[in-house]
This record gives sequence, C-alpha cells and structure tokens, in this order.
Amino acid sequence: MGLIRTIPGRAFAAAACAALLPLAAACGTAEGQEPRSLKGHARSVPAADPAPYARADTEFGLALLDRWCRAEPDRNLVLSPSSLAAGLGMAALGARGDTATAMAKALRLPAGDPVPGLAARTAALRGVRRDGVELRVTDQIWADRGLPPAQDYLDRVATAYDADVKSLDIRSDPEGARRAINAAVADATAGRITGLLGERTVTADTGWVLTDAVYLKADWDTAFKRSDTGTEPFTTAAGNRADVRMMSSGHSLRTARAGGWTAVDLPYKGGRLSMTALLPDSGARGCPSLRADDVDGVVKALTPGLVSLSFPKLDLKTRLDAVPLLKDLGMGPAFGDDADFTGLSPHATSLGFVRHAAMMKVDERGTEAAAATGAGIGATAVPQPRERIVFDRPYVLVVRDGTTGEPLFLARVADPSEA
Repeated sequence: MGLIRTIPGRAFAAAACAALLPLAAACGTAEGQEPRSLKGHARSVPAADPAPYARADTEFGLALLDRWCRAEPDRNLVLSPSSLAAGLGMAALGARGDTATAMAKALRLPAGDPVPGLAARTAALRGVRRDGVELRVTDQIWADRGLPPAQDYLDRVATAYDADVKSLDIRSDPEGARRAINAAVADATAGRITGLLGERTVTADTGWVLTDAVYLKADWDTAFKRSDTGTEPFTTAAGNRADVRMMSSGHSLRTARAGGWTAVDLPYKGGRLSMTALLPDSGARGCPSLRADDVDGVVKALTPGLVSLSFPKLDLKTRLDAVPLLKDLGMGPAFGDDADFTGLSPHATSLGFVRHAAMMKVDERGTEAAAATGAGIGATAVPQPRERIVFDRPYVLVVRDGTTGEPLFLARVADPSEA
C-alpha cells in the first residue's frame, strides 16, 4: 500500500466517506517522512441518546434521495446516509461560524454540542454485529505530514467518531497519496468500491482527507428459497415493462398500509437490523416524497401476518456528485470563499467536492451493501397467506437499525433489471 499503514483485520466491504481539505497557499512543502499514526484523546462526555442523531441522518438521507431522484427520476439510486453524515460530520466538527451553522442545518443535527450524541451513535453502530450480521464502522483522518490537525479537533473526532490520523506525503506526491487512499478504500470495501478519488482530485493544495467506512453483510432471518425465484413483469419508472428475477415467499412478516405506502419489513438474523421495503400506492407516480415522520409512521403501523411476497433480486451500483444537491439542502456556505474550517486548521479553506459511490446486492440469502463518499476541503409450505404483495413497480428500501433508527442504506429502485 506504499504511503499508508494498513489496519490489521480491516479487509471488509464498506461504505466510505472522504473529505479532502486543500491547503492555504502559505503552506510549505511536505518532508519525506515515514508514515505515522496519532490520535486525539477521547474525552469523557455525558451519556446521550443516539436516536436523535439517527433521526437526523434519516431526514438528511431522505432529503438527499428526493433531490437526486428529481434530477434522475428513471435511475436506480442507492446511498448510505450513515456514511455521508459521518464523513461530512467529521468536517463539520472543524467548521466555525456561518459554515458550522449551515452544515448543522443541512445535516439536520440537533441543537447543542453534537459530540456526546455522535459518540453514542458511533458506539451503537459498533455494537450491532452478531451471528448472521456483519456491520463494521471505521473513521479515519489522512493528513499531510506538515499539517497535523489542531489538537482540539483531534480530541473531538476521537471522541465522536473514534477516528485517528494517518500521515501521507500529500502535497509533495498528491497522485501517490490519491492511489494510497483509493487502495485503502478498496481494501476496506473488499474491492466493491474502487477509484473513489478520481484523477487530479488530490492536488498539491490538498491537506487532509477524512474517510468513514461502513460495511453491511446480513442474512435474512428467514431466507427465500432459490427454487421459488422466477421471472415476473415489473413496470419501470420510465413506464416500460421489464422482466425481472422475483423472489417469492409465504410466511409471517410485519406489514403496514399507511400514508400511501404498503410496507413489508424483512428482518435480518438477530432481529436488530431489517430492510423495510416501501411500495407506493398503485396510482402514485414520480419520485417518492418521504420524510422521517413518514418512515416512523409506517414502522409504528407494522403488524405481523401471513404474506405472499414477491420481491425483486437486486444488484445496484451508483455514483453521485453530491455538491449541487448539498447546496440545495443549504450547505452552500461550506463551499464558498468565506467558508470557515479553522477548527481543523488555520490553513483549511472550503469544501471542494463531495462524491458518493454505493452498491447494494439483495438475493435469497440476504443483503450486502457498500458505499464510498469523497468530500474535498481546500487549503490551501404454509397456511394460506392473508394478502399478496408484489413489488412490481418503483419502490424504496430503508436498511435501518431497529434499536436507534439509524438508516444505514437508502435505495429507490426504478428498474431491478438494470445492474
């Protein structure tokens, strides 16, 4: 891996979020040092409830999905609100003034110091893993050797995200640093996300890169039988007919009809995580209009019953330049000339880019999902079921933690036949 030191045992598929922070012109040239690690001191903070931060991530993710769908209504879309919120959240901990206010508003963060709540959120995510469910979360700061972040910032991100710092020769060898970070992200995602940072993304003006990684591999609590999978028609978002591979089952599941949606909750092993599939009423057209209140209402209305379910197999992959969408959500000051990230370093300037790549595979056994985000800051055989539910038109998926409500992944499925 050349310029980076790998972390043992981190070879897993992941959702990754990266924030690049270019340097102010006054910064000098990096010296050729060996890579080293340092970490801030995790502070003792009051116990906090992670649920408000999970709800914030839900609101943020649904708002982003809505704007993305309106821009590309006929595409399959998948993203990780959890990863995007963490990567941008680490950048927000270094923001000050109007920049901090705009980022907190766009991310829907609760009022007050976010560190205790974020620390509780991080601990909750790291506590999900159990038999049949693998969920891993890592957060990392990559810094040019001549620009260690401010100590207060290091302490806050260590407390909120358990993140440490790896040094790279970013300014003297930006292309080598880019390749090293991409290799680390690819390794962290088991090769699912490659080339997160495109050519010329990292330059001699780049000072820091923030990365968040989340990996999910989860088995259904009750698997679909492969022998029951067949081809059925699906009406795509473009209004065309596609023949898709549809999984079928007939057993007890929690379902609901609320607010114009028919919902089916598909639990993973252990019962803590689930995928809630939301099918709009047959007359609904266009992009979904969903808020966290809508998801809460559907979840509260779920009741168990025998269901005959037909559900498409999926293999989704998407990439997104999120800057226009984030500006539309109110984060514009973070990208402007007056942006203030001096909490990270007096040399940090503004966010330059935010790119997101994600994948989600759904089959008879369960779900595997990965995503990567890059954000740049400059610096410089059962009884007869009661009902039949067929997902034969565009729908929404929410993979969530039932304990906190944290949205790990969101998807809007426009055409399951498109890989």
